[in-house]
Amino acid sequence: MNSSRFPYSLSVFFPAFNDAPSLPKLIGATFETLAAHVDDFEVIVVNDGSSDNTADVLRQLKQLHGERLKVVTHRINRGYGGALRSGFAAASKEFVFYTDGDGQYDVTQLPALLFHAGPDVGLVNGFKIKRHDPWHRIVIGALYNQFARRLFRVRLRDIDCDYRLIRNAMLKSINLTCTSGTICVELVKKIEATGTRVVEVPVSHLAREHGRSQFFRLKSLATTFVQLLDLHRKLVLRPWIEAWRQRITRISVAGHS
Repeated sequence: MNSSRFPYSLSVFFPAFNDAPSLPKLIGATFETLAAHVDDFEVIVVNDGSSDNTADVLRQLKQLHGERLKVVTHRINRGYGGALRSGFAAASKEFVFYTDGDGQYDVTQLPALLFHAGPDVGLVNGFKIKRHDPWHRIVIGALYNQFARRLFRVRLRDIDCDYRLIRNAMLKSINLTCTSGTICVELVKKIEATGTRVVEVPVSHLAREHGRSQFFRLKSLATTFVQLLDLHRKLVLRPWIEAWRQRITRISVAGHS
């Protein structure tokens, strides 16, 4: 892409759960970055049943930024996957970018992803240069990433990096079902299965300034593990079994001919 202006329209959205302290800085940086690089854009925040003052903060930000800021509200927390699915459904532009509302990814690095968007590209995915988290989260994250990549035969190097630019037509062509963080595996696996071109770009991961991770809680980890196994059954085992059935049927037919 040669022009400094992004030649497509762009939806940017953030799933947010109790992220009130980080949202003003994040949304402000987002509008500044988009104004400098994109002509046609919208910004969406999915408030996933937050119990803090996220709703109040979003009302104030809405007054500041007007119609270009859209707010989707879940009265009850639907989980990370549920928040992403709502954000994808609300996105109306040609490309969709999302990252987390906690501010651990630098939204000003978005132009590095926009540069690689093109007619043949379905996904531009960030990969963390260095993870700024406590050591146990780094270890668990690395193990989860390697386990999921091998289990689902995913080529993407960093499934766990929620810094993604996706062609909206691609999103509309796949059906996402997960409600937990497992949706990241489902999303990447189904996009890779379409055969579209995938580009990976290094991005910074920042230290958390506010709150705590929702993923690294026992209930969230348990839900993710159960959904991961169920997803593996649907996306890997079921097609493998069906392929073997078809192969056996062909052999049987050939043997009787």
